[in-house]
Amino acid sequence: MPLPASGAPPIVLCTLNAKYIHASLGLRYLLANMGDLRAQTALREFTIARKPQELVDELLGTFGQHAPSSVPIIGFGVYIWNVTQTCEVVRLLKQQRPDIKIVLGGPEVSHEVNDQEIVRLADHVITGWGDVSFPKLCRALLYGPQPLMKVIAGEQPPLDQITLPYAEYTDADLAHRLLYVEASRGCPFKCEFCLSSLDKTAWAFDLDAFLAELNTLYQRGARNFKFVDRTFNLKIDASVRILQFFVDRMADDLFVHFEVIPDHLPHRLKDMIARFPPGVLQFEVGIQSFNIEVQQRISRRQDNDKTEANLRWLVDESNAHLHTDLIFGLPGETLDSFATGFDRLYGLKPHEIQLGILKRLRGTPIARHTVEYAMVYEATPPYTVQETGAVTRDDMQRFTRLARYWDLVANSGRFGQTLDLLMRSASPFAAFMAFSEWLWQTTGKTSGLTPENLVDTLFEYLTVVRGADPQATRELLLADYVQSGARASPRTLQGLLLQRPAPGKTIATSLTRRQEQHVARAI
Repeated sequence: MPLPASGAPPIVLCTLNAKYIHASLGLRYLLANMGDLRAQTALREFTIARKPQELVDELLGTFGQHAPSSVPIIGFGVYIWNVTQTCEVVRLLKQQRPDIKIVLGGPEVSHEVNDQEIVRLADHVITGWGDVSFPKLCRALLYGPQPLMKVIAGEQPPLDQITLPYAEYTDADLAHRLLYVEASRGCPFKCEFCLSSLDKTAWAFDLDAFLAELNTLYQRGARNFKFVDRTFNLKIDASVRILQFFVDRMADDLFVHFEVIPDHLPHRLKDMIARFPPGVLQFEVGIQSFNIEVQQRISRRQDNDKTEANLRWLVDESNAHLHTDLIFGLPGETLDSFATGFDRLYGLKPHEIQLGILKRLRGTPIARHTVEYAMVYEATPPYTVQETGAVTRDDMQRFTRLARYWDLVANSGRFGQTLDLLMRSASPFAAFMAFSEWLWQTTGKTSGLTPENLVDTLFEYLTVVRGADPQATRELLLADYVQSGARASPRTLQGLLLQRPAPGKTIATSLTRRQEQHVARAI
């Protein structure tokens, strides 16, 4: 993104992304809505892996050419995953250039603002929506009258008054990064662990205007679209039109991601979903818990029988790749009841089961259960639950290790055939927990485990601990390893691997690689 013209007091929109591949949709909304200030506004994105002083040096370089009388402004997007690093960047900026006006926005600083160090360091904070409020604040800082309040409640305009941000994606973004888009904002549901529970409803952008913007992106070469709508299938008419848009533009490298609610898939939507070939559709399906008492406790409305039937249809009758979510540590949920829910979900054979651990996001109503259910959270981001009245701290740590190993072994898609053997038990959850406990005792590591390490440890566990046939187990691991495309040679497979050509890699193949491995497992 080019910097503002020399001589103009610059405004910089900045955030620290978790990875380079992520592109900030929120900052692009702000940039698109700067109006007469657009020409002197720049967008700068970094990653949380960078050293804070390096980022400060780059940001200060933006302002070095301007006179001391100018009013440089930096607006930071602050989230649970970047608040610690962003706070240090703000601290260093204020030490080295106290004249710079620091403005914060984003979900992490929209609630409980008086408790936060980063808020104390900043000049202003905009809570909630910033599309209109940030440009207004910048005009006041530059031209007066000076704002009187440090904390400013963001103004929520009608959606048709917000300029859509998709023209702000650069050609480099289209080639190398995930493109986040949204057909709607907000959510009508009240799940207490989620910030969207604070919304009164969901608001939809004008669908014709939105699809026109998507078409422009597509014509420019965009082929990956990650929808951030909380409930993509809330309004079926809109859902069908959006899916039809992509059916009409089918391409080998097309990739589209949606978050869907699992108990609302009417036949019209199923008919449209069934038209997509493998590798295009990815659905993130929030289950969170099958425990009815827990669901009611956290104000989550979910028809478990419809959810199960719809998941079964998606697995059996569609080519959509399914990421299903469960959350451990919800108030009153025991390890045993979670295991029951996991086993129910695993039996439906979704492609991935993402195992999350409850986090107490600032402002969420889940905090009302803290005393009654003895919820103990980390005091620092990401505010993960450490223990509850139903789960000990030791069991929480055991689950944390299990979730990490599950991602490496199951969600990676690298061990599809071997996983079936490993999970062969009356309780698949208990089977994987036993493996997780053994792997931790054997290696003492939850990171740094290569695919080759996992091949060797799986072979040892299955043959020595579980008593599986060595020859049959080795054949399963060999088939999985070859299918995964890994390039090294595990000890267990010495002499069994033929030399293979190195594959090429594009953003499309990196997005769909795990999908391909899960599809291969199902064939």
